[in-house]
Parts: sequence; structure tokens; C-alpha cells
Amino acid sequence: MLRWLLGAALLARAAGFYLPGLAPVSFCEHGIDQVPDCKSAIELFVNRLDSVESVLPYEYTAFDFCSEKKMKRPSENLGQVLFGERIEPSPYKFEFKKPAACQKVCNKTYDTNNPSDKAKLDFLKKGMLLNYQHHWIVDNMPVTWCYDVEDGQKFCNPGFPIGCYVTEAGRPKDACVVNSNFNEKDAFYIFNHVDITIHYHIVEHEQLGARLVAAKIEPKSYENPNSKSPDCSGGPKFLQNKHTGVFEIQYTYSVNFVEDKSIRWASRWDYILESMPHTNIQWFSIMNSLVIVLFLSGMVAMIMLRTLHKDIARYNQMDSVEDAQEEFGWKLVHGDVFRPPRKGMLLSVFLGSGTQIFIMTFVTLFFACLGFLSPANRGALMTCAVVLWVLLGTPAGYVAARLYKSFGGEKWKTNVLLTAFLCPGVVFADFFVMNLILWGEGSSAAMPFGTLVAILALWFCISVPLTFIGAYFGFKKTGIEHPVRTNQIPRQVPEQSFYTKPFPGIIMGGILPFGCIFIQLFFILNSIWSHQMYYMFGFLFLVFIILVITCSEATILLCYFHLCAEDYHWQWRSFLTSGFTAVYFLVYAIHYFFSKLQITGLASTILYFGYTMIMALIFFLFTGSIGFFACFWFVTKIYSVVKVD
Repeated sequence: MLRWLLGAALLARAAGFYLPGLAPVSFCEHGIDQVPDCKSAIELFVNRLDSVESVLPYEYTAFDFCSEKKMKRPSENLGQVLFGERIEPSPYKFEFKKPAACQKVCNKTYDTNNPSDKAKLDFLKKGMLLNYQHHWIVDNMPVTWCYDVEDGQKFCNPGFPIGCYVTEAGRPKDACVVNSNFNEKDAFYIFNHVDITIHYHIVEHEQLGARLVAAKIEPKSYENPNSKSPDCSGGPKFLQNKHTGVFEIQYTYSVNFVEDKSIRWASRWDYILESMPHTNIQWFSIMNSLVIVLFLSGMVAMIMLRTLHKDIARYNQMDSVEDAQEEFGWKLVHGDVFRPPRKGMLLSVFLGSGTQIFIMTFVTLFFACLGFLSPANRGALMTCAVVLWVLLGTPAGYVAARLYKSFGGEKWKTNVLLTAFLCPGVVFADFFVMNLILWGEGSSAAMPFGTLVAILALWFCISVPLTFIGAYFGFKKTGIEHPVRTNQIPRQVPEQSFYTKPFPGIIMGGILPFGCIFIQLFFILNSIWSHQMYYMFGFLFLVFIILVITCSEATILLCYFHLCAEDYHWQWRSFLTSGFTAVYFLVYAIHYFFSKLQITGLASTILYFGYTMIMALIFFLFTGSIGFFACFWFVTKIYSVVKVD
């Protein structure tokens, strides 16, 4: 299994991005007719703009850049809409292998005496102050800005800034440090020119034509005195913070083509991924974490198996009445261990939703591991997860109904309604409030009303009926048969020592599962909030499997200790023990916010913690369900192999 997962990781790492059917596009020089299906025009698309200092993304047109209004924008899938991606055509047009120098795109003129122009200029300055970044796309790959970092390394960022700011004290911020000429105090420097370099690879053995393997950009700032025929030779273009009057920005570009024989089309993303900071550290840390967790899991399993083997052998050797009267340990509570828990309705609903999330996560990560949900297929990961969640209403309803019936519950209507609406409703309510904030801030991440209606339709018209169908079959089946009978009078739980009390055990139970994911969690949070590209789905799938194993074994171990202490209330404790991993996740997310992020503003802070609460709730249901079902299997197994009179 481990060898197969490592192979899948390497597959996703190498050429897996394009295996599922993203076909390459061939490009030829204009006027070559003998090559079929060969394009000469290269389209450049623009995506939303975002910043590490703000959670609020904005559409390209929000900053009043040069736009193309005639062309139709590409269709977007559900995942792109949920992530706030807004891909639009751009006015940057060029032909394959046809260089261009200082081509004019458009002019933008602002008069600060005009309230509308002043608002646009102020918004542009705000974007530069918060270091908002362009995200451009050529041939479905990001246009990257590559620059040198420490130790002679080169970092390729799939975005570039719209400008930068020099403070009143003359200290350059963000991208202003790259140019010593950016020295005007209290001024905004605008990157109004871009040098685009298209790298291509000529196909020799398949068909005539070329394929684009990289698109790199270098943002620059030029003051062009002649607006009709720019030459891109002047000094940097800057805007004084307290500027009044008319201000004009002229946007230009240059494009050049370079043949690169060393890069193949299937591996054209590698130069971006290999330049990611801490990539080598990430691989080493993940392997180190996996080895430690596997070692600890093996130790726990070995101890449990040896101890249980001795217990079962000793219990089964007690033949006399006197021996039976002197029962001790976990066998003593055999008449109460399957007693229905308090608030069994709520527990069964949580377990139904947790099962739904578990299957959704497993299938999504499996597809991502094979390369079907790669970064090249934009929005596919979220689309797959949402569609799977909608279609998995049947297992949720079935599990909740079956367990609720086993707990002795009879309010089946309430159970199925809570399964269909409680947890999804909490997530949707949180998401709706976050969407209202995004809408109020004018962010591109605000979901359109039509998409909101579509999601509600998926929920009410597909997920809810499937949940009812699952619940119908769950209640129709007989209850789960337990290996021992439950006594009518509950046994009194003796006084517990500190480490066998519920709360300390729950706190300790979440440490080991969190320890196996926190390194991976750091890079996932980086991809969400710091806009770094995440691509290690093979190892993420492996970490997922290790998380399931660790949650199961840690919860079983603590459950065994509590049963030996004659405490038979294991149902809720097993769910909360592994579910407490979500609390550590929440604490880590708070630490990440204050130590790693530069987010400013009340709206961005509320959005960060609002979305974090959604992730924590999903993680709580997911890990809690793993712990419960592991303990349920364990308890059923051990009480089915001992003699009970």
C-alpha cells in the first residue's frame, strides 16, 4: 500500500497534471496553412487580484485596468465561483513568434476634481498599498514573475504586483525594493508596463507546430511623455499620495519568444513548483512525520494486541462460580457497555454527517492523487468535493438512522430532518454571512445570487431527498445486534482517577492525530491564505490514511483504559476524543493568523475566522466519526470473544 501511494505521489508530481485529458494546443506562425488545428493568435486571460494582506479578492475590472469588453468571458465551474475566480479576456493580443516592443494597450485619465475618478484612483492606491497581485493566464498556465531570493535561489510567483508604495520616511515597501530609482517619498509607483517572454517547445516527432511551456513576465514602470507613440524609455511612473488635478496612466507591453528544448509540455509546471519556498523542507518533514507516526501506531497496536490477548485468555479460563463473581476490568461492565448514550439523537446526526464528509474527502483526495484535480484544472477540486457531498446524502441518512435505531430512538422524522439540515445548515449560515460581508466590500469572491440559488437547489432537491432515502433503508433494517445483553439497571461508575476522567482523556486523544498533520496543515493554509500553489496530493492522501489510522488507534487505546477503569460511557467520549483534533486545528489556525499572515482590516479578519470555523466544524465531524466507529468495532470485537454467563 505504501509503495502504491508513493508511486501515485510521484505520478502527480511529474506528468500527472495532464493525464486526465487536458489536451495540448499547437501554435504556428501566422500564414502557415498546411498545419491542421494550429493556432497563431495567443490569448492572454486575466484572473482576480488578491493580496496576502487582505482576504478580499477583486475582479480585474475593479481597479480600472485596460479591459476587453467585446469578447465573451470563459465559462466557470462551480469550484471557480466558490473560490471567487473571475477569468476574463484581456486586451493584450499577440501572434506566435511575432515579437512586439512597447505596444500601447490603453490610456487611463483621472481628474481628482471628479468624484468618480477620485474614487477609482483612491481604490488603485489602496490596491498598491495592500500589495494586490495580478494573475494572468496563457494557454491555461499562469504567467509567472521570477526573481532572485536568498542563497541565489530563484522564486517564480504566479502573480505580479500592480504597484508599490514608498513611505513618507523614504522606505520602499514590497516590490519597490527591486528598483533603486523608486525613491520618491510618499509616492505610489505603478507597474504600467510588462515585458512578457513566451517559452515554447517545437514538437518534432508528433506533429508540426509548437507548444507553450512557460510564460514569464517582468513588471516595469515608465513615464511616457508622448502618449500617442510611447517608447518605454522614461523614468518610473509614480503618483504622489496627495496628488491633485489630472493624472494619466499609459499601459504598454512588450513580448518576446524563446525556444526552450529542455522543457516538455507535460512538465511545464515543474519550474513553478520547484521554486516554491521550503519545498525540500516540506518533503523531508512529511517523510519524517510519517515515519514517526507509523512507528507510534505500530507500538500502540502491538501493546493493545498483546494486552488484550492476555485479558481474553484470562477471562475465558474463569470456569468456577467464585471466579465469575470476582470479575474485574473491562469484563465487569459487559452489561452496560452497549447502553444507549445520552443525547443519542445528536450523536447519530453527527455520525451521519461525519460519514458523508469522510467518503467525500477520501474520493476527492484519491482523484487528486491520480492527477484528475490538478492545479491546471482550475476549480476542479472544489467542484468534485461539492458534487460528491450532494450525492452522498444516502450514506449520511442511512448511518444516522441505523445508529439512532440501535440507540433505541423512535423519533425517526426528527432524526432524518436533523441529518439533512443541522450540520449543512450551520455551514451554509456561516458561508452566507461571509458572503454578505464579501458582497458589502465589493469583492469578486462574493457568490452571485444565481449560484447561491443553484447551491440551495442542489441541497434541497438532491441531497435532502437522498438523505431521506438513506434514512428509510436505515430504519427499515433491524437494529444492530450486540454480542452481550444490556442490564436493566445501570451500573454505578466508580470514582475515576485524574487521567481516566473524560476531559483529560479527550485532550490527550487529539495530540497524536494532530501531530501527524500539522506540517501538511501549514502548507495547506499557505495555499489558501498566502496564495501559494499546493500540488502534493499524493503525500496528502498518504497523510489522510495515517490520520485515520492514528485517530482510530489513539481512541481505541483510551477507550480500553476507560473500560478497564469500569467507565462504560464510551460513545460520546470516543467521538470527542478524536474530534478534539479540530480544537488543536483551530488553535493552530489562530497562531498562523498572528504569526504568519499580514492580514489587516476588520472585514478580512472576520472572513478568515469565519471560514476557519467552517473548516474546524468539518474536521470535527470527520475525525470524531473515525474515533467512534473505531471504538464501536473494538468494543464489539472484544465482547464477542469472551464468555459471558
